[in-house]
Amino acid sequence: MKRTLTLLAATTALAGPALAEDLSVVGSWSSLPLHNTYEAPFWTETLPAAGDFNVELTTHNAMGLGLSEIYPLLGQGVYDVAMTVADYAVGDAPELEGLDVPLLALTADEARAMVDAARPMVSDIYRDRFNAEVLAIAPYPPQVVFCNAEINSFADLEGLKVRASGRMTALFLEALGAEGVSVSFGEVPGALQTGTVDCAVTGAGSGYSAGWWEVSTHLLPIHLGGWDHVVTAMNADKWDSLSEADQATIRSQISSGFEEPAWASAQDALVNDIACLTGNGDCPSGDARSMALVDISDADFENAREILIGEVLPDWAERAGGDWANRWNASVGQVVGVTIE
Repeated sequence: MKRTLTLLAATTALAGPALAEDLSVVGSWSSLPLHNTYEAPFWTETLPAAGDFNVELTTHNAMGLGLSEIYPLLGQGVYDVAMTVADYAVGDAPELEGLDVPLLALTADEARAMVDAARPMVSDIYRDRFNAEVLAIAPYPPQVVFCNAEINSFADLEGLKVRASGRMTALFLEALGAEGVSVSFGEVPGALQTGTVDCAVTGAGSGYSAGWWEVSTHLLPIHLGGWDHVVTAMNADKWDSLSEADQATIRSQISSGFEEPAWASAQDALVNDIACLTGNGDCPSGDARSMALVDISDADFENAREILIGEVLPDWAERAGGDWANRWNASVGQVVGVTIE
């Protein structure tokens, strides 16, 4: 018996404490509030405090990654976790465009309901296309339109060159008579200033932080580009290698410590950002600017929505192929009251 106890003690001593789990994490745009306010604190403070995790955090722009490379490289195991805009991946997964459709969600609560309905589809897409496990889906602020030209309605976009925030937004703009132009986020101010583009779509807060108000005169606050959802995903092989306890810790902490706070701030962020850009209200982020705020009529809005539902969504269904339109109708479509014919 004494020998047995000695062996057990020696085995325990050799085993020692469990080793911390190392995670290499690539965050979204380092200059924007989603990363600085929610992503970075979660990965560097909240998660390590909740479990035995060593996190090395950077961002895709700090690494110089091409936007379309982020999730494919995740699937290959170049890093463990990636967080970026789902629209950046639609070249490899056109079915993913159904996550964020313009004009269907005008409040954060409506956008959250759409995301919750789409989550099973998104999870399947990331497993099949990118060998990745979806952990969270959080919004950038609603994608609005900055114009260095006078506009008073959707009709005024006809013939203008507009930088879109994603493929479906680009097709929607073209259906409205505009010309969709591909310009990277960092190049937009110069493009607006030189007339390479007349207008550009991004989040109101992102445009304020990046100084788009310096080269734009009019703000169209309709969610023409949806909410530009950021998907957090982990390499599936890495996820499957984790203990059930570590998986449970990550899921619970990322929900309460990242996803929920990001959604809770989304609606107020739009109101505050519009105030900062136009001077209509108090600006909590700095000096208020003086862009002209464009008021779209109900009739104009409904006409644009009919174009979206009658032309743009059926085009997406054809490109996505398979059973994706039926799955969308049975989930997201039920939430927003839209059926793709």
